[in-house]
This record gives sequence, structure tokens and C-alpha cells, in this order.
Amino acid sequence: MTEDELRRVQSYMRDKFGNAKIRLRDRTQSDESVEVFIGDEFIGVIYRDEDDGEVSYDFNMAILGYDLPPAKDGE
Repeated sequence: MTEDELRRVQSYMRDKFGNAKIRLRDRTQSDESVEVFIGDEFIGVIYRDEDDGEVSYDFNMAILGYDLPPAKDGE
């Protein structure tokens, strides 16, 4: 992902989620993806995909069971 793409995708995510603390950072192991952080907390990865000249970005975020709040009765 180019620096321009990184800045544009970061701006989009900040606007979409209403959070100026979202930041994207290059991954040393891949040119086609970046890491996503909120502040200092890693939250996921964005993968760049190009197919037949169309470019898209796939945001992947794993949510671990122990990170969830306790279940309420009836849920």
C-alpha cells in the first residue's frame, strides 16, 4: 500500500468510525497490508486487493472471547 493510500484509508476510517485516534502503520512482512491501531492498541489489519483493475481494502478484526463483557441473563 502506498503512503498516499495509507493516508486516504486512515482518513476514511477516522471519519467513518468518528475516532481521530485510529492510525494505520506499515507491516514489515507485507506490502499489501497495514496494521490498524486505536491509540497504542492493535485492533486489526487492512489488506489491499486488486482484481481486474479494481482496488478494494478489507478490514479484518479478530474479537477474542475474553475481551467481551460478561453475558447478561437471557443472552
